[in-house]
Amino acid sequence: MEPTQSLGFAHFLAQADALARGLLVVLLAMSLATWYLIATKGIERWIEQRRSRRFLAPFWASGTLAQVQSCLEGTRGDEPFARLARHAMLAHRKGDGEFLTRAMRRVIEEDTARMESGLTVLASVGSTAPFVGLFGTVWAIYHALTAIGISGQGTLDKVAGPVGEALIMTAIGLAVAIPAVLAYNGFVRSNRLVLARLDAFAHDLYALLTTGSQVGAVVPLKQAAAG
Repeated sequence: MEPTQSLGFAHFLAQADALARGLLVVLLAMSLATWYLIATKGIERWIEQRRSRRFLAPFWASGTLAQVQSCLEGTRGDEPFARLARHAMLAHRKGDGEFLTRAMRRVIEEDTARMESGLTVLASVGSTAPFVGLFGTVWAIYHALTAIGISGQGTLDKVAGPVGEALIMTAIGLAVAIPAVLAYNGFVRSNRLVLARLDAFAHDLYALLTTGSQVGAVVPLKQAAAG
């Protein structure tokens, strides 16, 4: 069997030193963290969207605030629209319009922080994983060329194999970074849309509570813009 036929990831891993293996462990940890966040935040967002639809439909179909209160009793506390409505109604009973505004702003800020949790990890992985892989490649190429120089066999067929193996680290770094970047961009866009809807809902809710109109008489801003 030719020496070049035994080259590959297994051969590279067998020849890797402690630093190269440590970099592989770091990239593996980055990948696991990325896919964990993608799975958990994706499922969380999907469930949250279903709960929001189930709350908003009967909310705008309600005729009075008492009916709204009954709708809130059957909702989960972590659903953003129901949570905003619950805190807004409580603040309205305790204070004036300014107090109501501050209470709703605080709830929106809390939801913003909750939705953005984990995005820093995705951004960090997406920006650093390629450089971790590149550092591993440079380190592996250095050792491969040093070994070739010591052996005195500097022909192209002797150099291409070890250098090609070293490029595996760069490929791994890119494989870790690309899902993190795509997930980060997707979650940022999703958060922006949810927060825009939540802000519009807050304006509708403020008008509802301060004017004392019936719920059905207040046209949601989304529907008003469509009309």
